[in-house]
Amino acid sequence: MHIDQWLEAIPPISVYLIVAAVIMIESLGIPLPGEIVLVSAALLASQHSNLNPLWIGALASAGAIVGDSIGYLIGKTGGQRLFAWAGRKFPKHFGPTHIANAERIFNKRGMWAVFLGRFIAFLRILAGPLAGSLKMHYPKFLIANALGGIVWAGGTTALVYYLGVVAEKWLGNFSKYGLVAAIVIGVVVFFVMKKRLGKNHEDEETPKQEEPAA
Repeated sequence: MHIDQWLEAIPPISVYLIVAAVIMIESLGIPLPGEIVLVSAALLASQHSNLNPLWIGALASAGAIVGDSIGYLIGKTGGQRLFAWAGRKFPKHFGPTHIANAERIFNKRGMWAVFLGRFIAFLRILAGPLAGSLKMHYPKFLIANALGGIVWAGGTTALVYYLGVVAEKWLGNFSKYGLVAAIVIGVVVFFVMKKRLGKNHEDEETPKQEEPAA
């Protein structure tokens, strides 16, 4: 069963809580499909009047802010031991190269790394724990974390919701399968573009190796 079918089968209050919980756990540093759950819930809200996009966006924002804050405390107390363990358990997300790149971005960008990290997959998972382990000043972290969580969760919910509404009106005379196909294509394009933007950001932050002297 796909995520959207699963979410559609449960009561609205449960959808809101699931969105908040998944995003909060992801922000703790555990790799979960938070963005996929958020996009699926926003799409469902555009097709079902019993789901309120304002609640989805608000609780997603709250989950992001709370999760990152707990992740910050975990990183501050656990530090490098946490990343060493995570690297063994989740090498695709927390390998030495990922951690080194994230640390370089945080040291260079500071609060901007926390804010913009919410929009980049691997930084979204690492932001809280890494900021804590690097002893970033918590009030600065909290401001950047709150702004990033609200803009990311609220903006994603609003964008996907209104795209879904427009798609439903535009495809009103087509079959249900045509509407589903359009939504699936839209989601795929959405994530492909975000992945490309994230890759470009990583490439910009990766220093070029110096050529050996002749």
